[in-house]
Amino acid sequence: MHAIRFGTDGWRAIVAEEFTMENVRIVAQAIACYTKEIGQQEQPLIVGHDTRFLGRRFAEEVGKVLSANGIRTYLLNEAAPTPAVAFGVKHFAASGAVMITASHNPPEYNGIKYIPEYAGPATPAITKKLEAWIARIAESGEVRTISLEEAKAQKRLQIIVLRPHYEAHLRRMVKMDVLRRSSLHVVVDAMHGAGIGYVSGLLREAGVRTVGIRECIDAAFGGDLPEPNDKHLALLKQEVLNQKATMGLANDGDADRFGVVDEQGRYIPANDVLVLLTYHLVKNRKLTGRIVRTVATTHLLDKMAKVYGLELIETPVGFKYIGEQMLRGDVLIGGEESGGASILGHIPEKDGVLINMLIAELCAWEGKSISEIRRDIHEQFGERFSTRLDLPLTSQEGLLQRIMDAEPQLIGPFAVQQIQSKDGRKLLLEDGHWVLIRPSGTEPLVRIYCEATTQQALEKIKEAIRDWFLDIRVSV
Repeated sequence: MHAIRFGTDGWRAIVAEEFTMENVRIVAQAIACYTKEIGQQEQPLIVGHDTRFLGRRFAEEVGKVLSANGIRTYLLNEAAPTPAVAFGVKHFAASGAVMITASHNPPEYNGIKYIPEYAGPATPAITKKLEAWIARIAESGEVRTISLEEAKAQKRLQIIVLRPHYEAHLRRMVKMDVLRRSSLHVVVDAMHGAGIGYVSGLLREAGVRTVGIRECIDAAFGGDLPEPNDKHLALLKQEVLNQKATMGLANDGDADRFGVVDEQGRYIPANDVLVLLTYHLVKNRKLTGRIVRTVATTHLLDKMAKVYGLELIETPVGFKYIGEQMLRGDVLIGGEESGGASILGHIPEKDGVLINMLIAELCAWEGKSISEIRRDIHEQFGERFSTRLDLPLTSQEGLLQRIMDAEPQLIGPFAVQQIQSKDGRKLLLEDGHWVLIRPSGTEPLVRIYCEATTQQALEKIKEAIRDWFLDIRVSV
């Protein structure tokens, strides 16, 4: 058996290859042992799943193992978004949750996220303990399990309904009255995932003219990837134009990530969405607090924090680090360039459903389109241009170490003013430009993030990066 490892956000593997019923039972047994180790076995554990192939069956297997270990299990009645399951941990005073999902991975994958009692991503310390339990259990083969019928008869497993409670919380987080007074026309793309009907349903409830697409369960995700980025939102972009809609909103497979398209059918990068949200929360909502971003996320947030007189915190890549800051309190917004964010008053977990609703609220509040609001922001705070380059590492012995050890003095015409090592190597350049070089946590790649204050400067930085790697006999 391959070693089961929890990456940036849980364990993911190909179904029937590594993600098997046997391995899922082993992970479930490890979670049961960890729950007892920390003395929380008297509290219930929630088990949820998204719309992926065999998601329900895998969730039931987890429930059978937890029940056999004497842990009260709340199995959700239907597929649900990861943020809804995380919210359920707090709502039902659970010791944690097990979510069967591979998020935005290809359809042949499934996975497990463990959500601790604080309702956010598991910390590295927790996942290390889980992996230790998994190794022991895989070696001993000691996994307890009972049938679903027996678990229910012994009142160890209960089917629960979570959706109404989560949606009630969202109604408190979003200004539904502002949406009711608007003339918005929104296209919502669920990408066949667990967010089906959440954003579209709440918008319709508020009287917003709403069109839903890809709102049927399809474990193959229509033959596409359930990732709400520019490449995979072609259908949404076209439908926004066809409908002459105000905007398009999308979620990934488990609805913890967001995707936004403006009224011209243009994809809005996650960096820009975070800027829009920060602008809205401060200008319109009159809220304050710390702004938290990862090392790979736009520095336009830094400029906004300075103008607004707010503290800005930079974390390593991974929402678990943002969640840790949120647990300390007073975080206005925490976000990452990969499409995850949460705000003050919400759980310390990324929530694509909430973020999409807040973008609709912003446009309703301002009475403007997304592109008009972006222009207002750029006039006040300036603009940033960013991109990401991926460098394959296959069969490149020692290449990663050479890259990470390098200390260039110039990137193109721009002097390197500072080198940071919080997560990878971040080169702070003159004129506010920067480059981050960081190994991927999930693929044999080095990711190179670049941001500049002008498009021309960004092109020069990209060209310099390519030349640099050509010098070490590699092309990006």
